[in-house]
Amino acid sequence: MKFFCSKDRLVEIVAIVQKAISSRSTLPILDGILIVADENGVKLTGYDLETGIEAQMDSDVASPGQLVLNSRLFGDIVRKLPDDTVRVESDDQLQVTIESGSSVFSISGLSADGYPKIPIVADEEKLSISQSLLKDMIRQTIFAVSTDESRPVLNGCLFTCDGFIVETVAIDGFRLAIRKRLLGEDLPKIRFIIPGKTLNEVSRILSSKDEEVVLYSSSNHIMFDMGDVRIVSRLIQGEYMNYKAILPTTSSTTLTVSTSDMLEAMERASLIILSEDRRCPVNFSMESDDTLVISAQTELGTLREELPVSIVGEKIDIDFNPRYLIDALRVIDKNEISILFNGSIGPCVIRPIEGEDFSYLVLPLRR
Repeated sequence: MKFFCSKDRLVEIVAIVQKAISSRSTLPILDGILIVADENGVKLTGYDLETGIEAQMDSDVASPGQLVLNSRLFGDIVRKLPDDTVRVESDDQLQVTIESGSSVFSISGLSADGYPKIPIVADEEKLSISQSLLKDMIRQTIFAVSTDESRPVLNGCLFTCDGFIVETVAIDGFRLAIRKRLLGEDLPKIRFIIPGKTLNEVSRILSSKDEEVVLYSSSNHIMFDMGDVRIVSRLIQGEYMNYKAILPTTSSTTLTVSTSDMLEAMERASLIILSEDRRCPVNFSMESDDTLVISAQTELGTLREELPVSIVGEKIDIDFNPRYLIDALRVIDKNEISILFNGSIGPCVIRPIEGEDFSYLVLPLRR
């Protein structure tokens, strides 16, 4: 194998495929990156048996071939190379020469024969969506994915399309995040659970531009195809929680407030709450139809703040974990929001003033 390529491009795609390299692998070959050089250029692959990432780059391939190089060592070397042009060449003994400028490295490779194959996902069920939109939908729900491994179904986001609307849903037992978008018609009807770990990596790779990503799904796997980068992941099997039954359909109190004002008030309140003390609440109370009183009291100190709002309905007195509200407020792009309450022990729901693009449900803390 012998090829020439740009250092910057090589550094970029090595960083991408390294996201699929496990740090706790018991198989030495999974610590490596599979490099395949052929007439189409050079393809790098990382795979941890759950998530696989393939990245293609244009290269001048003088001699085709394939092998596996240790991911950490190869990545460290290419990032430190001095020149923009890189030559990578291997011999029959899998000794690999990496040359750039006056620097010449020689490292040992592994045979590609033992590298596991990434599952092939058929293109029968596919959905095309803007990369920037998918990136936003992941960002606006991923924080509510559960990390409780005793409920594996909730360790991922539910991704659905009913033919018109694409929706992502995440639940961790204390809160619910829903993001939806009307895309049009004649879309495929799909429903699957994508691991949160996969979506975190996908989000880091997706562009913020209007380029498209195509989603292909089978009963067990999903593939995100971005052209020169493809990500394949195992899906989570099981029945997702009936989240629609959790969302209240009515409210006894509706509060309208500036998103940024509410976020900043929650962040100030959290300053006197130790990060590990999840039971220490922030209290919401109402003294008039245009003022929300936010208060907190801990061993570190106290806070009392009055926030201008618009209130319709009954007055409430309710406690929340401020972190759950902050996580939702940080990802909302609207200037104003509605917060719906059902008494002092029911969940609150954060929604846009108009439309149904998002819903964030947060359970209160019991006294």
